[in-house]
Amino acid sequence: MLEKSLKIKGMSCSHCATRVEKALNSLDGVEAKVDLASNSAKLTLAKELSNEEIKKAVENVGYEVTEISE
Repeated sequence: MLEKSLKIKGMSCSHCATRVEKALNSLDGVEAKVDLASNSAKLTLAKELSNEEIKKAVENVGYEVTEISE
């Protein structure tokens, strides 16, 4: 199992966090937990997934990934 941490810009309410979490969880093999208070997300990946794919999923729902760390 792989883990990644994201910093996300633009979330302002629990609805925002839910949208981001849903978008990330829709990616194949991803289990995501979004924390609104810290504007971050923790991902557990069942398989390798590029940072670009992760960023695109978040951007498609209107938010910006500012950092990805492993």
